[in-house]
Amino acid sequence: MKAGLERWLLQRWYGGAAPGPVLKSLALVYGALVRRRQAAFASGERTVIRLPVPVLVIGNLVAGGAGKTPLAIGLARALARRGWKPGIASRGHGRRGNAPTWARPDSDPADCGDEPLLIARQTGLPVAVDRDRVAAARRLVEEAGCNLVIADDGLQHLRLGRDIEIEVRDGERRLGNGRLLPAGPLREPAHREVDFRVINGGAAAPGEWRMDLRLGDARPLGPGEPKPLGLFAPGPVHGIAGIGNPARFFRALRGAGLDVLEHAFPDHHSYQAGELEFSPPAPRLMTEKDAVKCDGLGLRDAWAVPAVAELPAAFVDAVHRRLAEARREPNPVPAREQT
Repeated sequence: MKAGLERWLLQRWYGGAAPGPVLKSLALVYGALVRRRQAAFASGERTVIRLPVPVLVIGNLVAGGAGKTPLAIGLARALARRGWKPGIASRGHGRRGNAPTWARPDSDPADCGDEPLLIARQTGLPVAVDRDRVAAARRLVEEAGCNLVIADDGLQHLRLGRDIEIEVRDGERRLGNGRLLPAGPLREPAHREVDFRVINGGAAAPGEWRMDLRLGDARPLGPGEPKPLGLFAPGPVHGIAGIGNPARFFRALRGAGLDVLEHAFPDHHSYQAGELEFSPPAPRLMTEKDAVKCDGLGLRDAWAVPAVAELPAAFVDAVHRRLAEARREPNPVPAREQT
């Protein structure tokens, strides 16, 4: 039911189907609520919580994924090399329960969420998970000693004060039909201003920064050594993706010369071994976000394919400078002093 509704909405948001009068009416109500909430924070009626360290929020204007987590990983790594001590705050979508926790490389994704676990494994940095993003950010500063908080998602969570906002857009889907939820994919009006706009694939317009996701060697789920994607060619292979835009992953695999049998699942899907048995037998290639939930399923010939964010050095330098201007503690080591 959920998957069917998702497909139905995506056809209206991105596929050219008309949303209809009911969705349009609901969008008017939703838009009024968004404007009222924004005005409450702007006027001081609702309180914005400021932390003693800079806060950088990565998010998007549309519902669903656009590449926030790969950007958060890539940017956190790059800023750590420039002398910052970043920590990542996440709500942990798709996890069971709401208890505050830390995502560590050996955490159960059901407890902390798939994206926080992926971030913890790929960065080795502190990752605080809490539905209260302010509380998560405070724990990073007070308990982990971070001098920079990166919020993975949360562009619309205005209670957490921020120094930099970065919006990520899918370079293929962009803003869809440009309408507010549920008539379109927009969480807030398209004219929302941000400090930086990153385009995940596709052409970047003036004032935008392009990010490309490069697929790395496949890692086996279980014992074994990584394997270049070219060694799976010509295929067939079963492509598995439970992300915001599964088609992007499947196209990337085809770009590596593979014949891909597509298996798209809802974002943050919780997998069972039986639903990953396909015919004909062939290697199963999945995103790393999916793999963190499948590591314990005992799957044979199953592989995680990492997607590494490639960011322009000028973009990272610009973010670093803005953070240095916003700092509320001694300077981090400048980039030019790094070895």
